[in-house]
Amino acid sequence: MNFTTNNQIVLASASPRRKELLGMLGVPFVVQTSNVEETSVQANTAQQYVKEVALLKTRDVAANHPGQLIIGADTIVIYEQQILHKPKSHEEAVHHLKKLASNRHQVMTAVAIIQPDGTETTFIEETTVVFKDVSNALIEAYVQTGDPFDKAGGYGIQTSGALLVDRIEGDYNNVVGLPIATLVETLLTLQLLKISF
Repeated sequence: MNFTTNNQIVLASASPRRKELLGMLGVPFVVQTSNVEETSVQANTAQQYVKEVALLKTRDVAANHPGQLIIGADTIVIYEQQILHKPKSHEEAVHHLKKLASNRHQVMTAVAIIQPDGTETTFIEETTVVFKDVSNALIEAYVQTGDPFDKAGGYGIQTSGALLVDRIEGDYNNVVGLPIATLVETLLTLQLLKISF
């Protein structure tokens, strides 16, 4: 499957996972990291928060790349209406994972697209993740790897964090950090991407 675009694409994310997923399209793009404080965003709902953070990151990069197509995203983990941010300490990572053990939670990714003319489009994808009845020993061993600290909710489904997961309901790539299928659908609809035969 081949895609083409007339746009210069900038991925507004430092995430190697998002870079890898966007790379599946086979179109050239560059990566530019935003320099914003995510926790500065105030919002009444998780949906509003994740959308505002995605827009904040994407607008920050767009300001330095006029006339280009900017794609940014933010992923959060929600358990019982509470956002579980990236853990800042060993104790916080353990605390997050003990909460999630044996329970269902939501992973929400907001994607923001800023077109060369400045038009903004956003969408939110949501996936439910169900954790196994994970032992304290396994949680401790996983946190010791250092993997949880740059990940929302304190785990990565594409790393050894997968050992904690029983099943998911929805888009796997959304949990990784970029709902690539919905992104492609949106870019095609906006005519920012074309299918090449």
